[in-house]
Amino acid sequence: MEFWFTEKPTPNWGMTYRVQQVLRRRQTAYQDLAVVETVEFGRALILDGIVQLTEKDEFVYHEMIVHVPMCAHPDPRRVLVVGGGDGGAVREILRHPAVEEICLVDIDGEVIEAAREFFPRVSSGLDDPRVHIVIEDASRYLWRDEVQGRYDVILVDSPDPVGPAIALFQEDFYRAVYRALAPDGLFSAQSECPFLMPDFIRSVQESAARVFPIVKLYIYSNVTYPGGMWAFTTGSKRYDPACPQEGRRPAGPTRYWTPEVHRAAFVLPPFVQELAPRQHALPGTCAGTVDRV
Repeated sequence: MEFWFTEKPTPNWGMTYRVQQVLRRRQTAYQDLAVVETVEFGRALILDGIVQLTEKDEFVYHEMIVHVPMCAHPDPRRVLVVGGGDGGAVREILRHPAVEEICLVDIDGEVIEAAREFFPRVSSGLDDPRVHIVIEDASRYLWRDEVQGRYDVILVDSPDPVGPAIALFQEDFYRAVYRALAPDGLFSAQSECPFLMPDFIRSVQESAARVFPIVKLYIYSNVTYPGGMWAFTTGSKRYDPACPQEGRRPAGPTRYWTPEVHRAAFVLPPFVQELAPRQHALPGTCAGTVDRV
């Protein structure tokens, strides 16, 4: 008897995986959590029926959410990860040797526990002494007095905008991110699929643009995320996120990110340009910095 799991990104379309074994299924305080062994993609982490990562292609997402902002900044020392309880973003941040501190803030500690048990290659960096884990709602954490101006880079590695994650896609949240960033800081946030959620992406771009002087959208391909094309929103106080700093790159080989891929990710097809019109009103050169307006 075959067992298939179907993720339904729309009421009329689904993505189906043949499952060998259910390794964990649990209702946490915040969401339905499942870990399954698939035939095609290895182990998969599923939250509320939505695939968050698979062993086969997780490197694409994690390299692009991390190395784009990390390499656009000349010297990131303190980094905050919002969500990201699987540890993949932390693993990639640790490939930047100058990093002194990583704070991981996730509302659901059971995601971290599942990652440690079932995804050791993804969560391998969580025990690094530079990593501090906080189990808390990031919307509250970012307004703490002690984090004001603290971080050089903030990564919003959140699930889809449902349930407790809805607050991570709103203007008030971006204002909290701005407050927690250093004067030359920048952030990157997963922003869904241009094919399936164009209105949502446009709204995110507009909300972030009311807070940050530079707001851009960049894209990449990932086979297990619905639609194939996925987007990140990035906002910066000073540096152009489309331009990797000369000589800045993670230690060791990468499997998706390169400086060339970094730059090319900001070259958007016309239908995606429509979702980020302000991006194309900005100078198209890698000049380096802007003054806050």
